[in-house]
Amino acid sequence: MTHRSYLNEHRAYKLEHNERLEFLGDAVLELVVTEYLYKNYPNPEGELTNWRASLVNGEMLSKIAKKMEVEEYLMMSRGEAKDTGRARQYLLANAFEAIIGAIYLDQKKDGYKKCQDFIEKNVVCELTNIIENKLYMDPKSRFQEEAQDKTGVTPSYRVISESGPDHDKKFIVGVYLADEMIAKGEGQSKQEAQRNAAEKGLEEKGW
Repeated sequence: MTHRSYLNEHRAYKLEHNERLEFLGDAVLELVVTEYLYKNYPNPEGELTNWRASLVNGEMLSKIAKKMEVEEYLMMSRGEAKDTGRARQYLLANAFEAIIGAIYLDQKKDGYKKCQDFIEKNVVCELTNIIENKLYMDPKSRFQEEAQDKTGVTPSYRVISESGPDHDKKFIVGVYLADEMIAKGEGQSKQEAQRNAAEKGLEEKGW
């Protein structure tokens, strides 16, 4: 797999970067998952849409790509190689989509069927866990639902600290049940920090 940044440092490199394959693979992935959900679940459109989003989002695709050790075969610049945070997650998700695009083209007339097999084996297999643990819900919504069900209290969020220049802010937010802080989360926006706090709150409470 070749990220665009690698070509900037290796002008003599003969292969193209992944972006066109990502474009194709993204469309194939969405169609395969949509078709699978449509054929196997009678649920209303809204639920199917949420389930699909949970299966094809960057976080999920990055996790699957790591499990498949795609990272070992991803050519990228030295700068990109040092970044192991959210940017790496984005790169891995894109690389996974590019693999789907490559399978689709490589297998010619059987391309769609081969992609179906690949996606059902590596992506759709996550669906049971997503449904059982309500992972299709936003972490804040899940935490609120669980908190109200188990404690009768609606959670609240408070900014604990804010640092950094405008272009690179860092927020730390606490999630509270009444006056008890359950967990802290951080992010580059208040909303991201709240989601992170909710995720950690779910873990802390075992919900």
